[in-house]
Amino acid sequence: RPKGGITVNKYAELKERQQKEVNALPLGFAFSESQFDEMMKGWGLSPKKDLDKIVSIGAGGFIQKKDRSLLHETFDRHKREMKEAIAADPTGEGFIFDMFLCELDNHEYGYTGDTTDALEALGFTAKEVVDDPRLNRGICKAHQVIMGRDE
Repeated sequence: RPKGGITVNKYAELKERQQKEVNALPLGFAFSESQFDEMMKGWGLSPKKDLDKIVSIGAGGFIQKKDRSLLHETFDRHKREMKEAIAADPTGEGFIFDMFLCELDNHEYGYTGDTTDALEALGFTAKEVVDDPRLNRGICKAHQVIMGRDE
């Protein structure tokens, strides 16, 4: 795990790579009519005539229908990679620990002591974490690290 004295968080590494892949997708965003027209022209499409060639992905995002399968394949693969990385951690003290440490930090667990938002971001219920010995060990270890920082 240590790399030149620095601990590498495998979960953060995976999320960063996946985010770069999402950023590279041919997505367009528009929050006004002028932005929409600009996005369409950037794709070489007519903002009025080619509405049948695009689809909304929500939150102001659009993708051309021809690229829709790429979007779905990317998100499906990302889910699979996450599941595989979790499954490959036999103790909960590797990737699973990194995952909980990262998401608990992202959701200010050190201040709030509340795991709700972090678990929601990861798609777990509290019961699932408690019932799975590896998940439980990983979140307990992350809790100890976070709460031990100020000592």
